[in-house]
Amino acid sequence: MAGSIQSLEELNARIISCERCERLRPYCAEIARVKRKAYADFEYWGRPVPSFGDPEARVLVLGLAPGAHGSNRTGRMFTGDGSGDFLFPVLHEAGFALQARAVTPDDGMKLKDAWISAVAHCAPPANKPTPEELRNCASWLDEEIRLLKKLKVVVCLGKIAFDGFLGHQLREGKLTTRAGFTFGHGAEYALPGGLTLIASYHPSLQNTNTGKLTREMFLAVFMRARAAAGLGER
Repeated sequence: MAGSIQSLEELNARIISCERCERLRPYCAEIARVKRKAYADFEYWGRPVPSFGDPEARVLVLGLAPGAHGSNRTGRMFTGDGSGDFLFPVLHEAGFALQARAVTPDDGMKLKDAWISAVAHCAPPANKPTPEELRNCASWLDEEIRLLKKLKVVVCLGKIAFDGFLGHQLREGKLTTRAGFTFGHGAEYALPGGLTLIASYHPSLQNTNTGKLTREMFLAVFMRARAAAGLGER
């Protein structure tokens, strides 16, 4: 498949129609059928969730996977759940999002200089994709990074995204080992080929409600990403 996809739009169409994971497709469809009571009148997406943002992005924001009643409901990454409620105000303040709230796909949210994706495009039970499921999605990430022609910085939200991106670098021959790469909030690495990797704690409610990740900590990551991408001050 490498190199056969010609645009990010085509890539997203392929992602939406993907049926590679035998466990995840029925799970997402069942969540969409049963729904959560609070969203009983909402027509759930229930399919693999595509990436979105600015095709000219210099910064890739890489998450873990859609939430069962978040992105799996709305069909847009980080839209309609607690993680997104924490992420988008920070992206807005850092100059990457044109508004601070992301509720539905037609809410007017636009990104500038940023693209949002994940290492898994289907909502997994307990937010834990299996290694096989992550491998099934890996080629989408490879294509995505190839198609983001102006990419300078990758911000990985959580260790699974961090490991997933390092896996991409190994597959592409940019790295020969993971040695020397340790996940930690704010950890930053200059990679062969000119990319900068920045790690962050994931903006999950488990992290934000406990204070493990604060708004100030999160904003500092994206301001650093902005500088590393050569985007100048806000």
